[in-house]
Amino acid sequence: MSSVLRDTPFSVLDRSRVREGADGPAALRETVALAREAETLGYHRFWVSEHHGVPGVAGSAPTVLAAAVAAATSRIRVGTGGVMLPNHRPMVVAEQFGVLEALYPGRIDMGLGRSVGFTGAVREALGQGREAAEGFEEQVGELLDWFEGGPAAYPGVHAWPAEGLRPAPFVLATGSGADLAARLGLPLVVGGPRGEDALLRAVERYRSAFRPSVWAARPYVVLSGTVAVAATPERARRLLVSEAWSAAWSRTHGEFPPLAPYAAVAGREMTAQERERFEQAMGGHIHGTPEQVEAELAGLLSRSGADEFLVTTSAYDRAELLESYRLLAALLR
Repeated sequence: MSSVLRDTPFSVLDRSRVREGADGPAALRETVALAREAETLGYHRFWVSEHHGVPGVAGSAPTVLAAAVAAATSRIRVGTGGVMLPNHRPMVVAEQFGVLEALYPGRIDMGLGRSVGFTGAVREALGQGREAAEGFEEQVGELLDWFEGGPAAYPGVHAWPAEGLRPAPFVLATGSGADLAARLGLPLVVGGPRGEDALLRAVERYRSAFRPSVWAARPYVVLSGTVAVAATPERARRLLVSEAWSAAWSRTHGEFPPLAPYAAVAGREMTAQERERFEQAMGGHIHGTPEQVEAELAGLLSRSGADEFLVTTSAYDRAELLESYRLLAALLR
């Protein structure tokens, strides 16, 4: 057993993916059920995500879903991966996390991202254009100020019950996100292992430029990525197929669909463009037998010095997905 795996907390991010033949409510219930399973298996955190107007994703209100997850569990940390701050007023986000932290003290994580809507129509419906992401650093700063007594721009205004509470903030790195997290003194969540050289450079910049804050005394790096574990390499690879096809379809047709069964994807006649996108989406993930996954994860964690790993796997077959999480958890004991 690798000591680096045993000494590294592993967590779960679930995107509430809709499966063909089911619906959004079923996906949300499955997310809550997976959270209970993750707690039983000893995972450190369970996060949910924010997507709007996406047929294949039911998780549109992460703080609401996080409340359901926290209510259904008792020990595991619960949070968002993340709330897309450009879509919201910082005061409202502070109030939401204040309520969560008040109800579930010491268990709430506040993962923050800068993405805006998937399409122009969705962005218009949300009332935010692409330019909204440009103010992300100021939005994060204002959000944190609400926990400290309120921004100077709004004298006498307080965000109750958030003021004085401490949900744990994280910055999801996209673009210059690592530099922003360093300037603000916040923990960093960064995607890996795809593009590992760029990943390692971003992590090094973050650590070298980190400024301690009331929120974090030292740099803290969470790597995120897909991990699929099965009895054979082929079965592990099959777990990746449904999500990869959904990603390929979104990039060629502009719509992110529900997850299709493996057999439906494997038997499909793809266009050249679809095949290219599909193969791209199949790459850059950690998958294989327990021994193969253990070796690959140990190498990545050693090279990066990451403090934590956030598993983001989606699959059509829920039973096989749960088994993958069980096999991975066995490597961590």
